[in-house]
Parts: sequence; structure tokens; C-alpha cells
Amino acid sequence: MNDKNDTVFQQLQKFAPLTEQDIADSRHLWKAKKIAKGDYFNMQRMVCKDLGLVVKGIFRIYYRNPESNEEKNIFFFSENQFVVSFRSFISQTTCWYYIEAMEDSEIYFISHTDLNTLYDTHPNWSKFGRLLAESFFAMAQTRTEEFIFFSHEQRYLRLLEEHPQIIERIPAYHISSYLGITNPSLSRMRKRIEKKKVE
Repeated sequence: MNDKNDTVFQQLQKFAPLTEQDIADSRHLWKAKKIAKGDYFNMQRMVCKDLGLVVKGIFRIYYRNPESNEEKNIFFFSENQFVVSFRSFISQTTCWYYIEAMEDSEIYFISHTDLNTLYDTHPNWSKFGRLLAESFFAMAQTRTEEFIFFSHEQRYLRLLEEHPQIIERIPAYHISSYLGITNPSLSRMRKRIEKKKVE
């Protein structure tokens, strides 16, 4: 996975102002891992101990109601995105969600302990931590605002912008759950959007 290894560190340098020395000092702390479709990066009621960067695949973060077993999709993570239950990760308290691989996936991950060591010893890795926190705050706030201000169609189009080909990669009912609509409503909306494209 050497080529992928290099791609991972290039992606980290795109995300934060990390020098070659910062990368070199962190290489031994990032580990490669394959996660099979249907397996979990993290589970409900467990502490999220790792931060992952998706090399290949797609994950969903969802909540399962323990009484009804109803599932609600909250976020998707795909290639070149960080996968983590961020509140659980930074506080090292139990997670409210499951994070499941929707395809056979590959990630590089670093533990909470090792990442915090980098924060303490490398100013640029500390900047990485700040940017990571800001990006997850923005993601959470955007998700909330989308439900308040945007139509289902607008939310769907934004999802496609962030995760191209997601419709071809995972079952439609997962998209419906994310959007808060039924499968028939999603089907009608997709047909309406396709019709607009050819008009």
C-alpha cells in the first residue's frame, strides 16, 4: 500500500500546513486497515479511539433507536474524508452512533493518544487539530441548517456534490433515511431532477 500511503500523506498536507518533517515524524503512527462491507469503524456505546482517513470506500454514521431499532443516517464519509465520531473522539466518552462500511473499504488511522502526542510536540499538527475541529463543527452546523432552510431536493443535490456517484454505490433507502423522506419520494425527486436536466 506504498502508493496509497503516499497519497494519504499528500491528502494530509492538503488539509493542513504540515511540513515534510511533520509527515516523517508521524508516518509510524498511521496504520493501514481494511474494513469489509457491513463491518464497523466504531459502534454505539463504545468510545471512538481512532481517527481515520478514507482511502477507498464509503461509510455511513447512523443512530439506532434501542427501543424501536429504527435507524437514521446522519453523515456519509467517502474517499479523502476523515471518518470519526468526533465528539466521542475528542472527549473519549461513549459514542451515540454506529459507523459502518457500506463497501469493502480501506482507511489509514491514528489513535487518539498518538494524535495528541503529535499535537503536544509539533505546532503544525496542533494546527491540524484545530482545522479538524473547525471542519467537523462546520459539517454539523451545515447539516442542521440544511434541515431548517433547504428543501429535500436542495439537500439531495448537496449530497451528490459531496459524494459523487453515491446513488450508484449504496442502496437508495439509505439516501432516503439521510434526507428524511420515503423511498417513493426520493424516486419521484430523482425523476424530476433528471427531467430538468434534459429540458
